Amino acid sequence: MKQDRGPTFVALDFETADYPRDSACALGLVRVENHRIVQRAYNLIRPPRRRFAFTYLHGITWEDVAHQPTFAELWPSLTPILKGVDFLAAHNASFDRSVLHQCCETARMTPPAIPFECTVRLARQTWNIYPTKLNHVCDHLGITLKHHFAASDAEACALIVIAAHRDAAADKPGKE
Repeated sequence: MKQDRGPTFVALDFETADYPRDSACALGLVRVENHRIVQRAYNLIRPPRRRFAFTYLHGITWEDVAHQPTFAELWPSLTPILKGVDFLAAHNASFDRSVLHQCCETARMTPPAIPFECTVRLARQTWNIYPTKLNHVCDHLGITLKHHFAASDAEACALIVIAAHRDAAADKPGKE
């Protein structure tokens, strides 16, 4: 039986401080090659404003990030993890894509020209899961999750993509 080679991708998750999408205060990144997690990164980020409206979700405060790097200072050190990826994956990808693009715009940087794969869409298409909030999908798949902790959310997203890819490959005609 031929070994199925999985895609190379990075799952990412942003936590934001407040409503503007350039207010990233945490970022989790998980790189996957051939169905295996090969690299993880987690960073707190100092957003452009001190206002924190979402501490009740993620527990991050201004005091936690006041001495952390800004997105502009941090992002160049993280871009090597993206090298050679087929796509970026995120749960509700439109949100994370917009955070990435707004942070890049505020930092006067060009966002990476890498397509996004949405694990909400994957969960609906692959397993017909509803509702598709991250914690519901993780419960369905038996994935441990510390919700709204960017490192955990990114890893869960990576595991969802791996599971969906394997299930889709197993369902193809001619597979043993």
